Amino acid sequence: MSEDKYKDMVTNDSSGFVLLSDYVPSIIQEIRYFSTYNFIGDRIDGYEEPCALATIEAARALKAVANRASVMGYRLKVFDAYRPACAVRHFVLWGVEDLDQRMKPFFYPELEKQELFKKGYIAGKSSHSRGSTIDLTLLYMKTGKEVDMGSPFDFFSEVSHPDYKGITEEQYSNRMLLRDMMLQNGFLPIDCEWWHFTLKDEPYPDTYFEFPVVRK
Repeated sequence: MSEDKYKDMVTNDSSGFVLLSDYVPSIIQEIRYFSTYNFIGDRIDGYEEPCALATIEAARALKAVANRASVMGYRLKVFDAYRPACAVRHFVLWGVEDLDQRMKPFFYPELEKQELFKKGYIAGKSSHSRGSTIDLTLLYMKTGKEVDMGSPFDFFSEVSHPDYKGITEEQYSNRMLLRDMMLQNGFLPIDCEWWHFTLKDEPYPDTYFEFPVVRK
C-alpha cells in the first residue's frame, strides 16, 4: 500500500467508538502504551488517558466473551485496544531511527529491533488502528491474578506464538481457553501473539483512525 493511499484511509472520526468499560464494566484495564512499561520504555504518542476504546461492534462482542468468562470464574484484562495511527508511527520511527534498546531484556531479548517488524510482532499499519483489535488475557476471579499463559504480554519471541509447545500443558490449555472464548464470539487470532484478536466482521476494515485515546 502506498503512503498516499494509506493517508486517504486515515480519519479522525471517533463517532463509531465507545469506552470499552461502558460495555464491559467488569474488565480490568492495564493500558501499557499509556505507561512507560512497554517495549519502547516511554508513553506512546496518542495515548492521552489510560483507557481502552473500541468500535461498538467489538465492544459488544467482547461483552459476550466477558459474560462467558465470568461463568467460568474468570475476568478479562485488556492491555490495548484501539491504537491511534500516530502511535504506530511512533513504533516505526523507534524501530528505524532510535538506537535506544533499554527495554530489550524485558520484551525482545532474543531479537534485534529490526527483526520485530520482519517477524510480524510490530506492523507499520496496525489492525489496532481500525478499532476492532484487542490485546488481552484472563484473570482468576477469586484471586485477581493473571492466568499463566507461558509468556507475558508483548514478549516478542517464539514462546509467545499461540501454538508453541515448549510450555507446560496448563499454560497451553490456558491459551486455548482464551482463544476458544474469543473465536466463539467472532474474533480471529494471529499466529505470533497469544493475546491478539481482531473481530472477524470488523466494521472498518479499510479505515485507520488517528484520534487520541481519551475518555469520550
